Amino acid sequence: MSPIFRNITMAYLIFLSAVLGASLYAGAVVAPVTFNTEDIFGSSILSQFQEGMIMTENFVRLSYLVTISVIAAVIYEGYKYKKGERDMLTFVALFLVLATGLMFSYYYLPDIIMMQQAGEEMTKTQLFIDTHNGSEINFKIYTFALLLLLVRNFKKALR
Repeated sequence: MSPIFRNITMAYLIFLSAVLGASLYAGAVVAPVTFNTEDIFGSSILSQFQEGMIMTENFVRLSYLVTISVIAAVIYEGYKYKKGERDMLTFVALFLVLATGLMFSYYYLPDIIMMQQAGEEMTKTQLFIDTHNGSEINFKIYTFALLLLLVRNFKKALR
């Protein structure tokens, strides 16, 4: 491996690690804190709808990183594929990162934002609940696939 490509690999792995960390932090820390403001303040200051609006803004900002991670993964893994480094598990992980990352940023988030803009009552409908649940499942798959891609690349880089 050339020194330049080794540095690119290190930057790629650090970036994927940062995105994975941000994704886990958003789901494990930010969401529970945002949706439990009553426990923090002792009284209901924000409605669940307002808490949802705050959480959506967090995920909109996270979606920028998700989109960049998809682009970086496709370019990096595509280059490695072209160079003859073919690994089925990495290919599957890349496909899942690509599909779920783009679905999160360009399918689920715009739908959720549109429904929130329609008002609080819309967010209580079964359509919103199903869309929200689908986005949670999608994001968990994205996170797991990103972890898998990261582990596969760390194993190869440490050889």
